[in-house]
Amino acid sequence: MTDLRTAPTHDGDPFAQRVRDYSYLRPLQPIHVLEAGCGWGGGLDLGDLERHVTGVDLDEPALRAHTLSRSDLDCWHLGDLRTVPLPPREYDVVHAPFLIERIPEAELVLDRFVAALKPGGLLLVRLRDRATAFGFIDRTLPGWLRARVGDAVGTGVGDAVYEPVASRKGMRWYCMMRGLVVAEEYVSTDTVAAFGRWTGLIGRLGKVVAALSGNRLTADHSEVTLVISKPENRFARVI
Repeated sequence: MTDLRTAPTHDGDPFAQRVRDYSYLRPLQPIHVLEAGCGWGGGLDLGDLERHVTGVDLDEPALRAHTLSRSDLDCWHLGDLRTVPLPPREYDVVHAPFLIERIPEAELVLDRFVAALKPGGLLLVRLRDRATAFGFIDRTLPGWLRARVGDAVGTGVGDAVYEPVASRKGMRWYCMMRGLVVAEEYVSTDTVAAFGRWTGLIGRLGKVVAALSGNRLTADHSEVTLVISKPENRFARVI
């Protein structure tokens, strides 16, 4: 089920704006946010919007250190994302930036996130697309080289698992099978741009890989952003 727009329809952070829009329709109600992947990156910039933010991520030293340094989290749970506490229909928003491509059994984890959403809630996903030339390069480099590249450029590349759902097509399929609504979708090349002076080289390499694949792998983007809604209709096929 989709209501698809493939280009940005706003300025600034699309996720933050979507959450503000959601909150506007629910006055005097604090927004409950699940920050999935809290050990990497930052949270939503929601200004003075009243909210309660819970973080979840894998329990690894670097992720724990980053989580402890964050001031925007009211509480957090670190551990196996297949079993960490996620009460059903508890959250208005699940924010999962650059997480789905990093974890095994990603569909199971997504199912848990969707189950934790209230009907009408938002699942905000950003991921590096495995079905791109960049995704192919990242997932086929030797492990030691992936780690060195990731550390050097600070993009978080090199640690991805890239299960089939971690792609534009994979997420569309997932949403269709779960009866979720893709309210907004667009693509970008931010990960490639983060390589700084190496961006041009990575871009050219991506075009070579795309050509060798018969354009099955695209070089037009490196990541995809999705705003997904869980329908309120109790008869909809949702978790």
